Amino acid sequence: MQLSNYHSHCTFCDGRSYPEEFIKFALAHHFRAYGFSSHSPLPFETFWNMSKEDMPDYLTEIGRLKQKYKDRIEIYIGLEIDYLDETYNPSVSYFRDLPLDYRIGSVHFLPVALPLSPGHVVTIDGPYAELEQAIRLHYGGSVRRLVAQYFESSMRMVESGGIDIVGHLDKIYMNSCLNPDFNFEAEWYQRPFNSYLDLIAEKGLMVEINTKNLTRKRQTFPRAEYLPRLRQRNIPVMVNSDCHYPDLVNDGRKEAFELLLAAGYGSTRELVQGKWQDVPID
Repeated sequence: MQLSNYHSHCTFCDGRSYPEEFIKFALAHHFRAYGFSSHSPLPFETFWNMSKEDMPDYLTEIGRLKQKYKDRIEIYIGLEIDYLDETYNPSVSYFRDLPLDYRIGSVHFLPVALPLSPGHVVTIDGPYAELEQAIRLHYGGSVRRLVAQYFESSMRMVESGGIDIVGHLDKIYMNSCLNPDFNFEAEWYQRPFNSYLDLIAEKGLMVEINTKNLTRKRQTFPRAEYLPRLRQRNIPVMVNSDCHYPDLVNDGRKEAFELLLAAGYGSTRELVQGKWQDVPID
């Protein structure tokens, strides 16, 4: 089982411990590689995202850890970059010019008005009550319209480029599935989901199997039953815990690898000495 993690959050964003504490946990559990992916700066301030002013310190600190532990573990620096719209996304020059080892592209916010600001975006990752209110206010009470915008934004993110890994690709279901009108089997969900997978495969991107909610909520992103669809499209995958606490670095990993084997995967995509390689699942 590959002991690596490329999706993690520390005190530079909404993580709950310092970067070195995550490395200490990874070392204690014999990890080969560890990557940091703080939530990227946005054109407005949030509790979750780091500020542009902190970017130099972020790069410096992870660089320091790379040197300090270079003989014990491979450390990588990345970002989880939000796609908002065509003006602010992973493809803009600010993110392309940063000295990063990799970039995760994710959709957490759906714009509903301009200019981009906290009051003009719907957050899909917060409490369900807030999302339900947003569905009433901005989507005419239709969860279908919310889901449609999510997949439209996600596909525009992939088309725009600037990313290596697609983050929690179907996280829209985490809260929206609680809506009484939500239906996984409906054509209005399945069609855009499958189109999204087709586009990811066409662009040659990697997808993470995100285990953040696996232990607590029995959720993976993507859903476990969809893993064979990724395999059929030859989409390379990795297992990431999306951890915010050091003791959750390895959470859900064993079960995720079992799911991948059951879906027909024989390898995961890993950074080895700075290069992406397919590593057999042992």
